[in-house]
Amino acid sequence: MGLFFAAHGTPQLCAFSDSDWARCRDTRRSITGFSVYFGSSLISWHSKKQSTVSRSSSEAEYRALASTACELQWLMFLLQDFRVSFIQPATLYCDNHSTIQIASNPVFHERTKHIEIDCHIVRQKVNDGLIKLLLISSSMQLADIFTKALSLAIFQGFCFKLGMMNIHSKLAGGSQQ
Repeated sequence: MGLFFAAHGTPQLCAFSDSDWARCRDTRRSITGFSVYFGSSLISWHSKKQSTVSRSSSEAEYRALASTACELQWLMFLLQDFRVSFIQPATLYCDNHSTIQIASNPVFHERTKHIEIDCHIVRQKVNDGLIKLLLISSSMQLADIFTKALSLAIFQGFCFKLGMMNIHSKLAGGSQQ
């Protein structure tokens, strides 16, 4: 398998951010996963167990969102350093309603105090016009491939959407052996 990179496309960053909540049975830590695209080409991805235990699914999702927002910021700086023009803001998809609400609510509540730093990071990037948060259906959340076990059909569909293909197939320009 290999990644297909399109020669042409819309010069915009787009990311999918997700988390599972307390998936690890031993530590109850969550897993952060994200994928970042430039146009239709996957250019960055990540899957890692979070360093702390989250007290709610919203907290786990927000930690993943903050991690993804920082990755988008770094990629924007990199594109600017390479003098590559791109459309701003970057689009960041999340499938958790509460997380989107926390990001858009300027008032911190007692329930979110423990994730206040992540809240400030994401909110600052939204307010600065660097990222635009959008809600996505869980069934369309491409970052699920990095955070949880999936059925074979869903896994294969997500691999295709990630741009992965058999580099030895005739469609990919390789030869069959």
